[in-house]
Amino acid sequence: MPSDLLAPALPTAQLPAHLVASSTRYVETGLRGAANTVRAYAGDWKRFTSWCALHRLESLPAPVEALAGFLTELADAGKKVATIQRHAAAIAKAHALAGHDSPTADKKVKVLLKGIAREKKTRIKQAAAFTLASFKRTIRSIDVSTPTGLRNRALLLLGFTGAFRRSELEALNIEDLAFDEEGLVVSLDKSKTNQLGQAEEKAIFYSPDPALCPIRSLQAWLRVLDRTEGCVFVSLRKHQHLTTRRMTTKYINLIVQQYLGAPYTAHSLRASFVTVSKLHGADDSKVMNQTKHKTSAMIRRYTRLDNVRQHNAAKELGL
Repeated sequence: MPSDLLAPALPTAQLPAHLVASSTRYVETGLRGAANTVRAYAGDWKRFTSWCALHRLESLPAPVEALAGFLTELADAGKKVATIQRHAAAIAKAHALAGHDSPTADKKVKVLLKGIAREKKTRIKQAAAFTLASFKRTIRSIDVSTPTGLRNRALLLLGFTGAFRRSELEALNIEDLAFDEEGLVVSLDKSKTNQLGQAEEKAIFYSPDPALCPIRSLQAWLRVLDRTEGCVFVSLRKHQHLTTRRMTTKYINLIVQQYLGAPYTAHSLRASFVTVSKLHGADDSKVMNQTKHKTSAMIRRYTRLDNVRQHNAAKELGL
């Protein structure tokens, strides 16, 4: 969000002068959210302020009519429901940061958004999940005679078995990895749902098949890196030359699509972990222990069971 919005309203009259700046900073941090969300919202907010300026309307605080007109124009332009909803969320965030009531709370706007969603009849697009058999074939097909192949195999196996978000894979450092005879424990400082930096851990286990083992694959890649600290997944230049540049989430997504196909994204690694785990009988608590979801409702949302035969009680009728 633009820096001029980062001035949340505080009851500063009762605060000692030396605490005002700190209190404002803490509230700002609490309202900001995840870094990726901040970047997306900043672009949405800029689009809204430009639209308001063009139509000579106030953007902060924005009247309900301005927001309604802006959202309607997005809908008429063919924007997806999810995109329109994100713009509304960005506008709400900007108002919260500036200490204003948001026009998104108005009943008229809520009805408008519901009408847009209903008329478009658009489901929120979810990352596709792959089958375990197809994933195994993909992993076995990777040429691991090069640093690129070793890195990409480790990335895919770790991303899947650890149910990682792409932002977590991007931020992963060698210092976060603890190997022992039982496997690997990965420590996460922060994640999308863990903005306070409380300690979170993911457990990765050995596979009996070395070609499919996330731990052995990661260790093979770390031997190529030949470092004891710094980012785990780095970019490579031409002729397989290592860099110290951390791989971006965009590039991680491209690697997943390169190997698994266009329908899939980096988020498919996480969604597929949930789906495959549920198909193999794992209860929600075990799945949540790896994904770090807070509720079973989120596990149900992540489970991709599009094939009617995959998970069906009709198999168990006893006829």
